[in-house]
Amino acid sequence: MLVEKKFIADAMLGRLAKWLRVLGYDTLYQPFYKQGVIENAVGEGRKLLSRHGPTVAHYVNAMLILSDHVKDQLYEMKKAGAITSERSEWFSRCLICNVLLQEAEETDTRENVPEYVFYQSTSGIRVCPSCGRYFWPGSHRERMVRHLEEWGL
Repeated sequence: MLVEKKFIADAMLGRLAKWLRVLGYDTLYQPFYKQGVIENAVGEGRKLLSRHGPTVAHYVNAMLILSDHVKDQLYEMKKAGAITSERSEWFSRCLICNVLLQEAEETDTRENVPEYVFYQSTSGIRVCPSCGRYFWPGSHRERMVRHLEEWGL
């Protein structure tokens, strides 16, 4: 298991938040935060990720992200020691709501994944206990793994 590093990404870093979740990091993200949400999250130990210098200067536990591209943003975080890449943690979180995924029950899987996925193999199919989305190893995931490998993660 990863050392429990938790992040909160500001409104400018939605794609980065998604890829951090792919890597298994607990990453809060919303396109808009009500007043006090970021303060509370940082106060609970989350590291704020922002592209806005004055915002980063306002918090002790914050990191300024300089790049516009997610590949380079992840590299910045890795270089700074903010993240490592533990392959066993990849794809362990819901990409939408950030909750840890659970193994899906075969009886539920049949009704919630494409037929060809069910008949290929039910192993590796996971479900988000929060939003009910199903995830399985397929071509989309293979492309994401290729990106992570190309990016040096």
